[in-house]
Amino acid sequence: MKRHLGIYLRGMAMGIADLIPGVSGGTIALITGIYDPFIGSISSIKFGLIKTLKNQGIKGVWEEVNGAFLVALFAGIATSLFTFSTVLHQLLEHHPSNLFAFFFGLIAASVPIIWREVTHWKVHAIAIFLVGVAITFSISLLPPASSDLSPMYLFVCGCLAACAMILPGISGSFILLLLGAYSTIIQAVKDFELSILIVTGLGVVVGLLGFSKGLKSLLSKHRNAMMALLVGLLFGSLNAVWPWKENGDGREVWLQANILPNFESLAWPIVWAVIGFFIVFLLDRWTKDRITS
Repeated sequence: MKRHLGIYLRGMAMGIADLIPGVSGGTIALITGIYDPFIGSISSIKFGLIKTLKNQGIKGVWEEVNGAFLVALFAGIATSLFTFSTVLHQLLEHHPSNLFAFFFGLIAASVPIIWREVTHWKVHAIAIFLVGVAITFSISLLPPASSDLSPMYLFVCGCLAACAMILPGISGSFILLLLGAYSTIIQAVKDFELSILIVTGLGVVVGLLGFSKGLKSLLSKHRNAMMALLVGLLFGSLNAVWPWKENGDGREVWLQANILPNFESLAWPIVWAVIGFFIVFLLDRWTKDRITS
């Protein structure tokens, strides 16, 4: 029960992160020590489970997909999505610098932690790291698209967002923002509009199941290179959550250009960045006995 509560709380943290453009739930999974079992459990959901069901029954299927882990994790994610969406939007509207500073601290502290997972830094690992930095830094600079939000388009948005959600450093919410679907989907979450949630949710499921299998294979066969890429993705994503943004141009706050802070605007963002950094430090100490199954 204690272990499942810990997974549930990690899921809640992932859900909160997934609501914020620029922050990835995969980042939270990585820094809290559940990234490998998260990817492994999702990728184990396949057509072969039908054979397992025939031979071993529901219990065999449950064990093969690590059912207790997935239920606890996704219960935590769902709790955050439906509980904190309004609160986070209020924070984004009224205290964006402090909120971004908090996540900046979280991500900045996680970079050296994941850095330790790279066992050797050779030329190709450094090159892959730089590619990761370039990917997330470039994504944070892209202008948002405008499109007719048809059911098929929402399904595709769900697929792409799901792929981003499980990659540390690439925010699923930011991808939705770039695709012009973020406001519609987050409003649907707050208002519980089933027609939008079901179509987008199906896209998320397809994206998760499809992408996780390839990602698990890459982590298994090329772990050092993949960890170098993940460190780069995290490092590059810091640009998206830089706490100090320009204002007054009518754009959404997370799409505003970064600026240097003035003296008056330094204090509270620095405090929240330090809090975020310290939380990751404590999480790292707490998860030395990281979950492996």
